[in-house]
Amino acid sequence: MATSSLPEKMKALTLENGVSKIQTIATPPLRPTYLLIKVHSVALNPTDWKHIAGTRGHGPLAISGCDYAGTILQVGNEVTKSFTVGEKVYGCVHGCNFSEMYDGVFAEYAAVKGDVAMKLPSNVSFEDASTVGLGSMTVAQGLFQKGLGIGLEFPGEGDGKGEWLLIYGGSTATGTLGIQFAKAAGYRVITTASPRNFELVKSHGADEVFDYNDAQSASKIRELTANKLKYAWDTNGDDASAQFCADALSSDEAKNYGTILANKFPRSDVKYTRTFMYTIFGETFEKGGRVYEGSREDFEFAKKWAALSERMLADGKLVPHPAKVGSGGLEGVREGLDDLKNGRVSGKKLVYNLE
Repeated sequence: MATSSLPEKMKALTLENGVSKIQTIATPPLRPTYLLIKVHSVALNPTDWKHIAGTRGHGPLAISGCDYAGTILQVGNEVTKSFTVGEKVYGCVHGCNFSEMYDGVFAEYAAVKGDVAMKLPSNVSFEDASTVGLGSMTVAQGLFQKGLGIGLEFPGEGDGKGEWLLIYGGSTATGTLGIQFAKAAGYRVITTASPRNFELVKSHGADEVFDYNDAQSASKIRELTANKLKYAWDTNGDDASAQFCADALSSDEAKNYGTILANKFPRSDVKYTRTFMYTIFGETFEKGGRVYEGSREDFEFAKKWAALSERMLADGKLVPHPAKVGSGGLEGVREGLDDLKNGRVSGKKLVYNLE
C-alpha cells in the first residue's frame, strides 16, 4: 500500500566512520514488515548521544534517533496490524543500528517497524506522542516482561495488591511512564528525584518521593516499607543509584533489582535483571562487538504492550512526559543532543519538529 512517488533523497542526521553529520542520502526503501512515514516530531534520549559518542571509528552509515511521531506514507505487505496511508503514528525504532542503516528517525522520512507502531489519538499532539515510544517499551521489558525484567503483574491482567515498588530516577521520561504503568498495575510507587521535580513525579502518580541526594533517603525508604521492599527498578544505572537501591531493598524478603544499563549491583542476595530495549523488534543485530539474536518472544510481548500503551494514551490514562520543543530541525537536534550529554536537561524531554 503506497502513496504517490516519494522524493529520491532526504536529509538525515547520520553517524558514519565515527563522525556525526547531517547529510543527504537516499529515502528509505519499504521493507515488508515496516511502515514508511513522513517524520513530524522526534524526541531525544540519552542512548542517542551515547551512540554517537561511543562509536568512534565504526565504518558503516547509520541514521540516528529512536523516538518519533509522523504520518504513514506506505505500508509493508507483511505488517499484520491494521494501518492505512495517511494515519498518524508514534513509537520507537532501533536508532543508529549499524546492522540496518535505515532504522533511525532523525530524518525527513523513516522506516518504522509496523506491528509495534502505535496509532496517534486525535487528542494528543505529534510533539507529546514522540516522547512515549522508547520509554514505554523500556518500562515494558524492565517492569513487566516475565523472565526478562523484575516481573510485575501486567496492567489490567493481575493485581499488584499495593506492594511497594521503588523506581530510581522518577523524573526522567522513562521514570514518569514507569510510575503510571506501575500504578495501573496496582502497585504503590516510591521514587527518587531532586526537590525541584517532586511535584512532577507526584503529578504522574508517585505515592512517595525522596531526594536522591539525601544520604538518609534509602534508610527512610526501608523504614517506610517496614523492611519489606521487594522490587527496585533503576533508570539511572550507575554505582550510586545501584547502592541506593541496595540499601532500600529488604534484608529479609525475596528481592528483585532491574536496570536498563550494564551496571553492577552490590548485593548477591538480590535477583539482578538487565533489559535492552532493542530486542523488541525481533531482529538480529550487532552492537558493541556482540551479536544479539532476534527474539520472537520479545517482539510478541512488545506488540501486546504497544496495544496497551496506545489504548491508555487515547483514554487519557497515560500522560506523556513534559516536552520542551526546540527549533532548528535537524540542526536543533544536534544542539539538543549536546545539551542532553552535558546534563543541561531536567524534568523535560527535548523534542524537535522536522517539517
